[in-house]
Amino acid sequence: MKPSLQVYLDYQATTPVDPRVLEAMLPWFSQSFGNAASRNHAFGWEAEKGVEEARKSMGAAIGGSGREIVFTSGATESNNIAILGVAKMYVPKGKHLITCSTEHKAVLDPMHALEQDGWEVTVLGVNEKGHIDLEELRAAIREDTVLVSIMHGNNEIGTLHPIGAIGAICREKGTLFHTDATQTLGKEAIDVQAMNIDLLSASAHKIYGPKGVGMLYVRRRNPRVRIAAIMHGGGHERGMRSGTLNVPGVIGFAKALELCLANREADQQRLAALRDRLQQRLSAGLTHVHINGDPDNRLACSLNISFEFVEGESMLMGMHGIAVSSGSACTSASLEPSYVLRALGIGDELAHSSIRFSLGRFTTAEEVDHAADLTIATVLKLRAMSPLYEMAMEGIDLSTVKWGGH
Repeated sequence: MKPSLQVYLDYQATTPVDPRVLEAMLPWFSQSFGNAASRNHAFGWEAEKGVEEARKSMGAAIGGSGREIVFTSGATESNNIAILGVAKMYVPKGKHLITCSTEHKAVLDPMHALEQDGWEVTVLGVNEKGHIDLEELRAAIREDTVLVSIMHGNNEIGTLHPIGAIGAICREKGTLFHTDATQTLGKEAIDVQAMNIDLLSASAHKIYGPKGVGMLYVRRRNPRVRIAAIMHGGGHERGMRSGTLNVPGVIGFAKALELCLANREADQQRLAALRDRLQQRLSAGLTHVHINGDPDNRLACSLNISFEFVEGESMLMGMHGIAVSSGSACTSASLEPSYVLRALGIGDELAHSSIRFSLGRFTTAEEVDHAADLTIATVLKLRAMSPLYEMAMEGIDLSTVKWGGH
């Protein structure tokens, strides 16, 4: 593989739009360009019909109905509507919420905002693989708990939560269950009925659809979930989300999901095999590497790995032409070590040395091998300059070293 070749291994941050998705979207920009809320003429009716068909197919894809799908600008907005909208609507029941320490900021930040307004938020910790304790969750749910929000698949480490078991506990305890399925829609099996999911968030751009469009599933029956509007201006989307719909985006989202589901199991097997190939090559070529998350229960596309004695940001600079991330894309501008890795009990040094590789539909074995070779070469080069690595190789336990200074 040519050294100049750009290899994209950051599919958990975003994906390219599949050409078939783009093809489905194009007519809705300039030919069928109506506003889906314009009820007085054929242009509006046509747009509305396209949106309703997308709703129907997406609802069916997760075991729900089209009437339960609300379109948004992305999963961040969906998470905010779910959390803030439920909180506002269910104040008479209580002001207690439950989430988890490794959630995306789009869940943790609205929870924190509610705390400022007098809500109580229980944040469950995780074990070294990124899993919550289900009995701890059960014990945390109280009479005044209105919502539990636990993601399906983690965006940094790929750990999959057992959302069916979580949903069952929430249903038994009589509290609503929201899951952020941004990383799992179209990849993992999702059935909102079987899993007792009351609200579910997702985004098109993680599944080869366009950026700027998302969805929120809101259960209509058993129980009927009610959401107070957090944005006003026309009462679109059954009053839950005002604003003109991104019709081409909605059409693209539905097409992207349809394509994902058509070959879901075969695609997952292919990706898991490529990920394992990358992991095996890195583990064979380097010592002192740590796989972060749950190696047996994670997203097929995801490999988060720490390389002792090197700094993740330095590695990224050395790995020219390979697009990967250290930490998640949403927080990678920060110099703080990843809060997700910290939650697993990984020390700051190791957290700083972590790289997230994420593979996708267009990833080839050749790209994986090139990425492995370049990563190994970069780590070896950086370690050759590291006095810490030299000391460790000499058998010195670095945790016992007393460094000089005042």
